[in-house]
Amino acid sequence: MTVLILGVALWWGAHLFKRLAPARRAGMGDKGKGLVTLLLVASVVLMVWGYRSAEFVPVWEPPGFLVHVNNLLMLLAFYLYAASGMKTGITRVIRHPQLTGFKTWAVAHLLVNGDLASIILFGGLLAWAVVAVIVINRSEPAWVRPAPAPAKKEVMAVVGTIVVVVIVMLIHNWLGVPPWA
Repeated sequence: MTVLILGVALWWGAHLFKRLAPARRAGMGDKGKGLVTLLLVASVVLMVWGYRSAEFVPVWEPPGFLVHVNNLLMLLAFYLYAASGMKTGITRVIRHPQLTGFKTWAVAHLLVNGDLASIILFGGLLAWAVVAVIVINRSEPAWVRPAPAPAKKEVMAVVGTIVVVVIVMLIHNWLGVPPWA
């Protein structure tokens, strides 16, 4: 579990570095971007390694119907990510669609995984996303709603979401974690 916790902590640190130490980060210039990227890659490696090697410690038994709730939430999470990039209509309502999608992803995974490693991983990442929104809102209090997007972008976001969800589900199945079972 130590490696997993280190990975989650490194994720937090790398992402919040710019917000909590803006002058220091700015002083690093482009080298700072490379360092943050390296730290994020290292954090993902540590999280995957730590999660896969963690002892299974059951905390609660998720009921079977939550698999379907998870899959619906995953559609929403990927849509929010796509909507953010496409600047679709939902971005006029939700200030942080990517982080909202990330929080949705984390909650979805917490619903279907009742073991300690999953709670540390997905709960830790959910907590990071909540803190990130708070820190961003405090450092950038003014929010200007984006202009309305054409319907074409909405359709592209929905189609892209479906394609990505199918690919992610196939990858999960290939890894031995069937998301629809």
